[in-house]
Amino acid sequence: MQGNIKQLLAEIQTGDVKALARGITLLENELPGYEDLLLQLSHTQAARVIGITGPPGAGKSTLTNALLHHWVDAGKKIAVIAVDPSSPFNYGAILGDRIRMSDFYTNPNVYIRSLATRGALGGLNPKIIEITDLVKNAPYDLVIVETVGVGQSEVEIAGLADCTIVALVPEAGDEVQTLKAGIMEIANIFVVNKADRESAETLYRNLRIMAHEKAADGKEIPVVKTVATVQQGITELADAIETYLHEHNELPAKRVHLLTEKSWQIIQAKRMKDIDRRKLSEALANALQQPAFNLYAFTRAFESNT
Repeated sequence: MQGNIKQLLAEIQTGDVKALARGITLLENELPGYEDLLLQLSHTQAARVIGITGPPGAGKSTLTNALLHHWVDAGKKIAVIAVDPSSPFNYGAILGDRIRMSDFYTNPNVYIRSLATRGALGGLNPKIIEITDLVKNAPYDLVIVETVGVGQSEVEIAGLADCTIVALVPEAGDEVQTLKAGIMEIANIFVVNKADRESAETLYRNLRIMAHEKAADGKEIPVVKTVATVQQGITELADAIETYLHEHNELPAKRVHLLTEKSWQIIQAKRMKDIDRRKLSEALANALQQPAFNLYAFTRAFESNT
């Protein structure tokens, strides 16, 4: 098995997209060998990750498509991980990558993979860190991660991405609603998409005011107007992204927080590996008969005796 995994990783590193697809499937479904694959990853801090988030209807997929046109024309190789809502029936992605970005379905310089959230609260797939690390081992210049949406619980992307873009549209609401969404905490660049619509200028001005008020060390969060369907403003957006990446080579503090949480989960999962859920259930059922039952004391005692 280990030899097969080494071969798979070698193929991924040479740019074999079929091998990359197999590797992602291996990780997402925790198939045999997935842990060996993770342990052999070696370039997990190399490629830069661009996160694109925003409310439903903000045109995130269209924006991603427009950036792909720009960067592919510039000779770059791009991987896209598009996280979609989950089907309630099979936990698969409802929207398909071929529908979203059909211009690049056969382009050898673009790899697109749709993932389902599978109920994850953060607007991302539960295995998004592992999958992103795997994609970073393939020869791509940039990795774009597009999330389902944005909200109080969906700040994981700020820890995962080197540069987080928050896309908004004129209908997104006023300054107060924008602040409520907590997006000032996660945005490195704001995009006012569908900027040809009425009230786009009002949203743009509000965001500029907020960016000015929140400016740190004299640096304001860039606000870019785009009409992604016709490539308007995309060059300016790409320039803003590349400038941000050039100026921010340090490890984001939010990345440390996210990876600490992930490491904690891995440690917890390992510790729980030897616990038999059936025995736990039986012991709990017996303990519940005691009038002085305490869940936390019971859990600690069960863990100590396992």
